[in-house]
This record gives sequence, C-alpha cells and structure tokens, in this order.
Amino acid sequence: MGSELGSLVAVKLEAQPWVGSLVGLDSDPPRRRLRKAEFHLLKPAERERIVEVVTAFNPHVLINISVWEPDARAGLRDARSFTSDAAVAIIGAAAECPALESVVLRSGIEVYGRGRGTPTRPDETAPLHPTSEFGKMLLGLEQQTAVLAARAGLAIGTLRLAPVLGKHVPSPLGRLLRQPVVPYSALADSPFAVVQDGDAADAFVAAAARRLNEPLNLVAPGAITTLQAALRGHRIPLPLFGPGWGLAGRLSNMFGAPIPDHVIEVMHRGRLADGSRAIEVLGSTPANSTAQVIDHLYAWESVVRVGSVSQAVA
Repeated sequence: MGSELGSLVAVKLEAQPWVGSLVGLDSDPPRRRLRKAEFHLLKPAERERIVEVVTAFNPHVLINISVWEPDARAGLRDARSFTSDAAVAIIGAAAECPALESVVLRSGIEVYGRGRGTPTRPDETAPLHPTSEFGKMLLGLEQQTAVLAARAGLAIGTLRLAPVLGKHVPSPLGRLLRQPVVPYSALADSPFAVVQDGDAADAFVAAAARRLNEPLNLVAPGAITTLQAALRGHRIPLPLFGPGWGLAGRLSNMFGAPIPDHVIEVMHRGRLADGSRAIEVLGSTPANSTAQVIDHLYAWESVVRVGSVSQAVA
C-alpha cells in the first residue's frame, strides 16, 4: 500500500461500496491520503508481524502487489529478496485466514519470455518461459501462490501487467526513455506495449470485486517502438549494435537510469501480449493507449521549481 500502484489501488478500493474495511502493509508509507484504510509499516522480512496483522484482520480478499521490479525501487539482489520475503510472509498469512475467498496477484507479461519460438503476442494460454530475471521472479511468485490456492481452495486471479508507467511510478523503462539520449536497437527496433498505472489500479479493483479466478494480460491498446517513443519525446535516438549496449548500459547507469535485462529485452525483441481476455472478463478497455501513456511520460516535469516564501506570499 506504500508503492505508487499500491496506494492508488487503496484509494480506489476505499471508494467501492462493497469494500467494508481495508488493511494494507508496506515498507514505505502510502503516497496518497487514505481515509478509511488501516496501514501498517512493515518490512518484507518481518514475517511474524505480517502474519499477525493479516490473520487478525482475516480478509475475504487478499491483493498482493508486493513486487519489486529490478532497478525500479531496488537493485536486482534486493528486489529479488524483498519480493521473495513478502511472498513467503503473505502466503503464510493467507493460509491461516479462514474467511479468505480470493487472492489477486500482481505478475507481468515478462513471464512469457522472449526466447526463440515465443509467440510475439502471447495470450494467457501461452507457455511460461521467462528469459529475464524479472520474469523468473514473477513466475516463481505465480507458482507459490498457485500452491496456496490449490491447498486452501481459493480463487486466484493473476494480473500479468505490461510495463507500468505513471507520473510517480519508479520504472527503469520510463527513466531510460526520459534520458536526453535514448538508445535503441538498430537491428531490431521491435514494438512493445505498456499500461498506465491508473488503468492497472482499476483492473485490480475489478478483479477483486469479481473474485477473478484466472490469469489475465493487462496491456494498453496499440504498440510503439523505442525509436518511435524517443521521437515522440523529442529525444536524441542513438542506434546501437550488439557491443554498444554494454557501454550504453554503463553510461546510463552513471546518469541514474540502469538498464536491467528485462528492459534490454524490450529494446531488442519487444514486449507485447494479447489483452482481449481481460477486456472481456473485467468489462472495460484500459483508458489510455500505449502511445498516450508514452506521451504522458514525456509531459511530466522532471523538476518542479518552487519560488521562495516571500514570492509565494506576494
């Protein structure tokens, strides 16, 4: 509930008439003002406290958005550790909740991978063969939660999100695209899709309300390539071949925009998925297309300058 997406989901849940009480956990405080929710500041490793809080609340629906994307809020090692610790604690707590009916889980379309022979636009029936560290993290999370659901007879709804972008969302892809110079693959500038954080939050609320019991791909309509995105944002596109990516990665890291392997995968092989099933089941299409999400990305101010106190009073 402290992440940008988590706090946005919480705000939207508070407005739902079917939601009675709401409890959330995170290692960071919520980024929005919450009027009804009860929040607990807990680190992922505080397993006993997490189990205590969740079992005392005994929810009917559990929404697990505790996923740390590598090089978003934490580096790969910490992201893997935080995600694993949170999963163990939350799954352990869920197993002790007699009132629990449904789990809604955050995953990503990275679980399909981009290996040889992988469908360009996989639907939910496609094999899961992640080819990036983030994809492997997400697949492990899906597998752990599926075991819990099978043992406890729970409905499990998995939302496989395209890369999430939003005004305050820490995203390695978003940071890279906002650099003055944006590298792209000169040999294979493949298309990818994204999803706006607000549209992702709406999907979590709809999935929880419907007690979703299947995986769904959530992607914004349309697609874009890295070169097209850079040109829309009036950035300088830098064509790269194989060896150039190593140098580009080191330079980008120096400027505060590390490029993890799942983002390099986007640059080289694209990242698409078939989102038609989500539209059918959840009853709505994401409001923002991929091109609109990218345009919003470039419309955000990097630095907001505030005048002095005397200027403000005047």
